[in-house]
Amino acid sequence: MDAKRALKDIQAGRPAPVYLCYGPEKYKMREFIQVLTDLLIEPEHKEFAVSKFDLSEISLSAVLEDAETLPFMVPKKLVIAKNALFFTGAKESTKIEHHLDRLTDYLKSPADHTVVVFTVDADKLDERKKIVKAVKDLEAAVPFLSLSADELQVWVAKQAEQLGFAFAKEAADQLILYTGGNLQSLSAEIEKISLYVGVGAEASVHVVDELVARSTEQNVFILIEDIVNVRLERAFVILEELLKQREEPIKIASLIARQFRIMLQVKELSKQGYSQQQMASQIGLHPFAVKVAEGQARRYDIQKLSAIMSQLADLDYQMKTGKIDKVLGLELFLLRLAA
Repeated sequence: MDAKRALKDIQAGRPAPVYLCYGPEKYKMREFIQVLTDLLIEPEHKEFAVSKFDLSEISLSAVLEDAETLPFMVPKKLVIAKNALFFTGAKESTKIEHHLDRLTDYLKSPADHTVVVFTVDADKLDERKKIVKAVKDLEAAVPFLSLSADELQVWVAKQAEQLGFAFAKEAADQLILYTGGNLQSLSAEIEKISLYVGVGAEASVHVVDELVARSTEQNVFILIEDIVNVRLERAFVILEELLKQREEPIKIASLIARQFRIMLQVKELSKQGYSQQQMASQIGLHPFAVKVAEGQARRYDIQKLSAIMSQLADLDYQMKTGKIDKVLGLELFLLRLAA
């Protein structure tokens, strides 16, 4: 069951007795649980009607006992249990014992006065497990997948519209690039930009540049984008900023190598007919990052990308053995790359 269908059923007063929420998009997952809580439980009842558990600290049996217990002073209960790793192939580090047969029995006859929500920080479930099949048979598994590049642009525009402003051409793409497509970061930055520009205004690329914080990884990502598009002056400004922040040149070179490795992977997968979404899943990246990497990779053929990777490996060796000044080595590499 997808999240949209689940929400429609909840809004129609037909919530499922059990939900299993999983996937890489944690922001959407939290949003879903909040909407479920608001629709299911009256504000004045939340203290009595909502129970939260961490399955790395408490047993599954204790969670289900709470679910089966009649609600106190409220018509319906909501039980939320996070870290349900037993639905995945991950090894649990906790010594808490979970009796999955107990959950299998509960799924056959769930309490009609309780909605149970399991959450797990995993992109996929272990389809081989009987308990996963049992949950899927009930259509209780709700995946929260990363938005595609196009969906992200629509989401950003909609968030800005709700706050009463709009993004100028390319400003939204700049914002997504700077945040890596993370919805939590995007939401916070959009709110910040709305307070800065005001209602009815338009946020420019310059505003995004000025206001949005960027990680070292994102700065390296942008640096390569500038090199690929022959914006040398801006690329060297970013490099200078990174060095002023005392970022280790070897780390910067390593991040540059990582981005070119991604470009090479994207290039090869694209030749095999993979879509951006499929490539994102295969490489383990956000779809927007794949879109940008695919655009960058168009400037190079596979042989050139392989040669760049070899140059970076040689640079890494020279920097670590002291055969070249680290900063000079980086600058020379970027100049050769631009040439």
